[in-house]
Amino acid sequence: MESSPIRVLCVDDHPIVREGLELIIGRQPDMEVIGSAATGEEALDVFARSRPDVTLMDLRLPGMTGLETIRAIRRLDGQARIAVLTMYQGDEDVYRALQAGAAACVFKDTLSKDLIRVIREVYEGGSPLQPQVKALLDQRASKPALTAREVEIISLVAEGLRNREIGTRLGVSEETVGVHLRNIFSKLDVNDRTAAVNVSLRRGIIHID
Repeated sequence: MESSPIRVLCVDDHPIVREGLELIIGRQPDMEVIGSAATGEEALDVFARSRPDVTLMDLRLPGMTGLETIRAIRRLDGQARIAVLTMYQGDEDVYRALQAGAAACVFKDTLSKDLIRVIREVYEGGSPLQPQVKALLDQRASKPALTAREVEIISLVAEGLRNREIGTRLGVSEETVGVHLRNIFSKLDVNDRTAAVNVSLRRGIIHID
């Protein structure tokens, strides 16, 4: 008796990516794409109706982000199996995706055979970590993490706000902002605001649309 194919939902805001995934997955004798979505809201709707075995999730989506969508799907189904497929290669991006409930993270420059292997492993209940992903997580673990407030402040710095403006926005003193910035510089091992923003962007601590 033949087993049922692995039913996959593909979530990405680029049609060409979704079409490519459908072709790659459709060539597998034990898989089928049962739906696709361009936004987090669409993904939630398709997931609720179709209950796929594995969801492939991009992190960069319009409106509801990939992280927010992962959390929403996991609230809908605590056993949902999700693999992130993303261009983001920052250690913080990977960490947040796994913390949100993804079982695996795959970068878009991954070979198709490796992606297929990850889908099968996630379907079986595994949490496969590719060497590049594990290296990023190890790298992050070796560094002090920014607090939520520090992330908020460096995001405002990236928007071009000065300390006084940040203080006004957050309802704290300019001096308090300065203390937070010195802590940020220390944690990121930088000496100025520009370098702090650059490192935060590279690691995926913040994003600029």
